[in-house]
Amino acid sequence: MLLIKLSTIGLLLFPVMNGQDQLHIQLQNHTPISIERNSLNIPLVDEPIMDENQYEELVSEVKNRVYTPPQNAYINENNQIISERAGYKLNERKFRELVHSFFFSRGSVNMEAPLMTLHPKVDSEILGHIRTQLIGRYVTYFNKHNEERTQNIVLATEKINNTVVFPGEVFSFNGVVGRRTKEKGYKKAPVIVKGELSEDIGGGICQVSSTLFNAVDQAGVKILERYHHSKRFHTCQRAETLQLAGMDLTSLLETLITNHCSSVQK
Repeated sequence: MLLIKLSTIGLLLFPVMNGQDQLHIQLQNHTPISIERNSLNIPLVDEPIMDENQYEELVSEVKNRVYTPPQNAYINENNQIISERAGYKLNERKFRELVHSFFFSRGSVNMEAPLMTLHPKVDSEILGHIRTQLIGRYVTYFNKHNEERTQNIVLATEKINNTVVFPGEVFSFNGVVGRRTKEKGYKKAPVIVKGELSEDIGGGICQVSSTLFNAVDQAGVKILERYHHSKRFHTCQRAETLQLAGMDLTSLLETLITNHCSSVQK
């Protein structure tokens, strides 16, 4: 059945749609999403016009559910190479085409969310050609009984561990560790701000960056940017600090380097 409307520019034909028809979106390894056609339509309008705000909400939900970051290959504690894993994200162009096709047709529709493959930066082949040699090492210690600070240190070192930096590439501490938030598991712990001791999310991270700085400095790697910490650690004669707002520890590496970073608790 068609709805016929006349306009000054010609004859417009619209299919008579059932607003309760549903679009069932299958998601890889996740619960499917179902949405009625009416939910995507701008109300009180004769012609079917998609509500872009509703569509963007749908896209955002699907994107968040299907996104799977790629995982690099890495060398475990037994010196074995663990293979990489591909990641996935929503193919937004294809998804829009499929949703539009449903919206301007009749009947319920089942579809699979179209995905794009995300390839990891480091694969087993690359690691297989690496000849490992220790070029820099530095150790600092922390009190494991301060559980919040310990967790922050462990989370940061896990992010850095097995990082591969290619020739000519710039390594950024903030870029690798990322933003320290409660959602990522970081806790409030002592921090030093403008010389004063207080508490903030991610306290203790500066010890990780300081230890890494000293190891990198021993290796003779060119340091592009660093900032002095306002306090020294007991076993660390040179401490470096970082903040997300502008401050960072970055280094330019002229050879292929794998970064092994671990937490040592005492």
